[in-house]
Amino acid sequence: MSSQNRKVLEVLDGKTVTPPPIWLMRQAGRYLPEYRETRLQAGSFLDLCYNPELAAEVTLQPIRRYGFDAAILFSDILVIPDALKRNVRFTEGHGPQMDPIDEDGIAQLKPDHVADHLEPVIETVRRLRRDLPNETTLLGFCGAPWTVATYMIAGHGTPDQAPARLFAYRHPEAFGRLLDFLADVSADYLVAQIDAGADAVQIFDSWAGVLGEAEFQKYAVVPVRRMIQSVKARRPAAKIIAFAKGAGILLKDYRQATGADAIGLDWSVPLRFAVELQKDGPVQGNLDPMRVVAGGVALREGIDAVLQALGHGPLIFNLGHGITPQADPAHVTDLVNQVRSFG
Repeated sequence: MSSQNRKVLEVLDGKTVTPPPIWLMRQAGRYLPEYRETRLQAGSFLDLCYNPELAAEVTLQPIRRYGFDAAILFSDILVIPDALKRNVRFTEGHGPQMDPIDEDGIAQLKPDHVADHLEPVIETVRRLRRDLPNETTLLGFCGAPWTVATYMIAGHGTPDQAPARLFAYRHPEAFGRLLDFLADVSADYLVAQIDAGADAVQIFDSWAGVLGEAEFQKYAVVPVRRMIQSVKARRPAAKIIAFAKGAGILLKDYRQATGADAIGLDWSVPLRFAVELQKDGPVQGNLDPMRVVAGGVALREGIDAVLQALGHGPLIFNLGHGITPQADPAHVTDLVNQVRSFG
C-alpha cells in the first residue's frame, strides 16, 4: 500500500507542505462524547489500552470527525512499567499510580514477557493500519526513559519530579541502569509498532522541563539517542519525532544530539526560537491547548501566529501539549478549518 500521499511523512522527510498537515496530541480523548461512551464500555483505562477493538475504535473517532492527517495509537506511556509488573493503576482524581521501584527492584528488572504483555497494543496498530484511510499517517509512540522513570521511582506523578531527581543524585549507577533498561525495552516496543504498520513514532519526554542543563544531557538526551540509534539500526527508514516538553533553550541542539527526524515544541517555545529550530529540520507544534478551550479570537490569533511563523517551512501543526477534556469539539473544527485554509 503506497504511503506517498501521507502528508505527515512528507514533512518528516523535510518537505514543506501547504497547508501543513495537522493532528493533535490526545486527539482521542475525553473532550469527545464518542470517546467517553467507548471508555465506559471498556471498564478501566488500562482495559481500554489493552482491548484492540476498542483502542482502535477510539483512535479512529477523531479521524472520522475531523479528518486529521495522522492518527496516533491510543495507549499510554505507562504500559511499559505495567509490562514490567509495577502494578500500574489509574484512579479517578489521582492519576496514575504504581509500586515505587528502588535499587534492588532496578537490579531485578528483566525484559522477559514485555513483548507478550504488549501484544494487544501491537494488534491495535495492525488493525489501525488496515482500517485507516490510506492518506492518514499512523503514529506509534512511547514515553522517554526519563519520563517513565520519574513515575517508576515516585510511584505516581509529582509537580516537579523531585523523587526521581533526588534518586538520580543519590544512586547514579542504579538510575543509569534504569534509563538504559527503559531505553532498550522501549526501542524494542517502537520497532514492534513500526513492523505492525506505524508509519512514524513519537517519543514523549513530558517531564524534560524539570531538568537542569547537565541532567538534561544525561537523562533526556543520552537515553533518547540510545533509543533512536537502536530503532534506526534495525529499521533505517524509521521516522521519529522527539518531544521534550519544557526543555526551552536546551532544544537548540536536541535534534542533532538525539538523531530525531523532527522535534515537538511545547507552547512556551517562542516562535522566533522555533523559526531557528526549523532551519535544521521539521518542527511540530505549538499552539497553547488553552486557546482551543477559549475558542474565538484567542484561537484564531494563536493559529495565525504559528502559521505565519512556521507555515512556510517543514511544519506539522499540533498543540504544544495534549488537548484538554474541557475543549469544545466545535473549536477543534474551527482549528482544522483555519489550518486547512492557510496558503
